[in-house]
Amino acid sequence: MKAATRFSDSIHILAFINIYQGKLPLTSNNIASSIETSPVVVRRLMSQLRKAGLLNTVHGAAEPTLTKDPVEISLYDIYLAVEDDAHLFTIDRKTNPQCIVGGNIQEALSEVYHQAEVAAEAKLARTSLQDIIDNIQVKQAQKAARQRKE
Repeated sequence: MKAATRFSDSIHILAFINIYQGKLPLTSNNIASSIETSPVVVRRLMSQLRKAGLLNTVHGAAEPTLTKDPVEISLYDIYLAVEDDAHLFTIDRKTNPQCIVGGNIQEALSEVYHQAEVAAEAKLARTSLQDIIDNIQVKQAQKAARQRKE
């Protein structure tokens, strides 16, 4: 079972665009090489981000831009753009109702999952794209400092 990465890849795309704006061509190929995915996946996600009002693109031009300052874009905004109404946690509904576990697991997990989703959504709403960009730049500065010491 492969975990979906649309959300993290979308954050990656927006951070990449912000960090590399004016430094290199922001082609789907360049972005895809950073994510290690295909340019088709990048274009599909960029289309969803554009439809959600988070990204401006011009067909045929490698110059996408964020529609807002990164501090004004929450991770929850990005999540909603690419995941729609998908739940963070999914309960398997096809279990054996004759089994003690299979017959009760959905009800046992429902409230726990709901509470966890509410907490996660609140955290995503409080975290901006700028927070992630700042964290990326700090991590890169730390790597560079370690490499200078070696």
